[in-house]
Amino acid sequence: MLEIKPIINALRRSKVGAILLLIQIAITTAIVSNAAFIIQDRMTYLQQETGYPEQDIFSITVMTYGKDRDLSKQFEEDEALLRNLPGVVDAALSNAVPLSGSGSASGMGLKPAPEPGRNVRAGYLFADDHMLNTLGVKLKEGRNFAPDEVIVTQDPGKVPNVAIVSSTFVQEAYPEGDGLGKLMYMGDKPFKIIGIVDKMKGPWLKDDRPDNVVIFPYIKAETYQHIIVRTEPGQRAAVMQTVEDKLLAAYDKRVFTNVITLDENKRQYNASDTLMLRMLMVLIVVLVAITALGIFGLTLFNISKRTRQIGTRRALGARKSDIIRYFLVENTLICSGGLIIGCTAAVLMGQQLLQRFSLPALELQYVAGTAIMVLAMTLVAVIFPARRAARISPSVATRSI
Repeated sequence: MLEIKPIINALRRSKVGAILLLIQIAITTAIVSNAAFIIQDRMTYLQQETGYPEQDIFSITVMTYGKDRDLSKQFEEDEALLRNLPGVVDAALSNAVPLSGSGSASGMGLKPAPEPGRNVRAGYLFADDHMLNTLGVKLKEGRNFAPDEVIVTQDPGKVPNVAIVSSTFVQEAYPEGDGLGKLMYMGDKPFKIIGIVDKMKGPWLKDDRPDNVVIFPYIKAETYQHIIVRTEPGQRAAVMQTVEDKLLAAYDKRVFTNVITLDENKRQYNASDTLMLRMLMVLIVVLVAITALGIFGLTLFNISKRTRQIGTRRALGARKSDIIRYFLVENTLICSGGLIIGCTAAVLMGQQLLQRFSLPALELQYVAGTAIMVLAMTLVAVIFPARRAARISPSVATRSI
């Protein structure tokens, strides 16, 4: 039977190395627990459904400098041209591109400002009656805009009086249900909800309400405009190669500053999150590797210091398995102390991240999983040097003074 007392005494004699390893295990447990949780949270965020056929959609940013054309008519001609191109499903003008990180948001109230009442924040889009089909989203209730409801103007005094909203928006505005046909206000301007779409995202995926979207049938005829295009599956690249030439042939006094796919727009918007994921993964690998090497090195160091002791045990009848078990138990004791401290530190660190960076609360299953992983790594890291110690013969140990 293995006695714990000799192991405790041995740890006391080499307490500096044991304490350093304990601290290393604690730090690794605390950081890896939170890093693994953040990685999972960010991966869930990056893989979320947007409601759009991203692989079939691209956008064009147009800057018109010519003064000899009526912009309202030119936009209508551009849309008609794009819709007639081979491989194009539909096209729509918009003030912003979903998932791009650039757009507008406002509070939508049940009562006109400044009257008090429920107010729901939402990203909003100005677009025409082709927007839903272009984005590939489906109406859950109600209807689409009628062509005569779309306001194309340079007059800021003209505002739309109808809107299509996302289902999450209407659920927040009318939790009791039945928001279709209800009147809401953007500031003091009223609008009626005529349609509800099942699922769609606004310009910002990182927004606290990314699913709250309101679409108004309004196109402000400005020199700077976005055109969103949806193509047949597999046709997007071919359409993108010809679209600039086609539009310039129709009117050449303008430039195209950005022809970009929707999924690339999303990738650029999420670039910082992707970089953070990679850095956290590297951090986990480095911490685990350093901890494993620390355990390996400390065990080898202890073996070199205890060669005579190991030889004596072997001479007194200790089997190789007893020597291996000795070092496994010794490192398990160190690891257990480090895990207790590390798990406590992980929870405290998670609370600080929650308060300072608005991250979700750390789930204890990540702390438990990390603790199991660190313990398993500790046992694996000590096996090789422990087996090496078990091969020390009594005669060699006796000569080692």
